[in-house]
Amino acid sequence: MVLWTSNLTKEFGGITAVDGVDFSLEQGELCSVIGPNGAGKTTFFNLLTGVLEPTRGTIEFAAADRDGERVDITDAPPHETALLGLHRSYQITNVFPTVSVLENVRVAVQAHRGNDSWQFWRNVNAFDDHYAEAESILERIGLAEYADRTAQNLSHGEKRNLEIGIALAGDPDVLLLDEPTAGVSSEDVGQVTAIIEDVAADHAVMLIEHNMDVVMGISDRIAVLNRGELIADGEPETIRESEAVQRAYLGGYDGDDAQTGADDDSDSAPGTGVTAG
Repeated sequence: MVLWTSNLTKEFGGITAVDGVDFSLEQGELCSVIGPNGAGKTTFFNLLTGVLEPTRGTIEFAAADRDGERVDITDAPPHETALLGLHRSYQITNVFPTVSVLENVRVAVQAHRGNDSWQFWRNVNAFDDHYAEAESILERIGLAEYADRTAQNLSHGEKRNLEIGIALAGDPDVLLLDEPTAGVSSEDVGQVTAIIEDVAADHAVMLIEHNMDVVMGISDRIAVLNRGELIADGEPETIRESEAVQRAYLGGYDGDDAQTGADDDSDSAPGTGVTAG
């Protein structure tokens, strides 16, 4: 195992966004986190990566370079969880639009090299190993031919692939992908999912995803959240047949969401102005 939560809970005033979640992730496992809008999926990711502090509960992480030693990261800020080896992408495309594809990944690689990431006065051209890693990542995500292209000139699907590449910088132990196919054309979804499957061959991967064809097609395991609670956790066929999951989706999606795939899990807790999804 590489990641554990115990009784993980996040409350916003009177709203419980994540409710006593016990969860673990194995090395090399591809686990999808699904559930209706407002179920607590993004809040769960935000807790794991230190964006939010839990109200109760613990989070532990076993980084590969620590020989499997479990480290309590419950209160660790995002930069610490990232340096330990827990990286993520976001719902909204998050790249530097006016610099090249290669530089987007190179900067991410440098940021995850703790010892030399802030050597401002060193010529960036001296960081040959950073460029080598960035180029290797671009090969893996199918963007090597666009290395010199400005990121804003990529298609939406290519930008999603670039985000995965940025999250791969520094060779994380766990990769969290928040709706990686959101807004991607049907023609490009297959390319994005192929990259995710390739990455999952040597990384633990968790993804939030609304496209059930994607979820059922690539997941080793599916965890289902509803109203902050983990209501089911198992192999795709088990989840497909679960009555509890069927009830949650019937109550949580309208026809438009089911057809298009909702791309926002950010219902706000009433009166708080805080995202509870």
